[in-house]
Amino acid sequence: MAVATQQTALKGAPATGLTSLIEVAKTRFARYRMYRQTVNELSELSDRELADLGLHRSMIRRLAMQATEEQLAR
Repeated sequence: MAVATQQTALKGAPATGLTSLIEVAKTRFARYRMYRQTVNELSELSDRELADLGLHRSMIRRLAMQATEEQLAR
């Protein structure tokens, strides 16, 4: 009986404690996946293709981070 009461109480509770920790972890993981996908896609381009875009290989990580932050801000 005590377990049912606790589950009912947690169901309507605001996102605090473990629930908020899980949400933060999900958000960070989604951000990391988006960042890695961008880095991987840009890394597959040749130096010439990057130059055509006005980019240098050393800029990939910074650009991926900026793109991820902009995407999540929307």
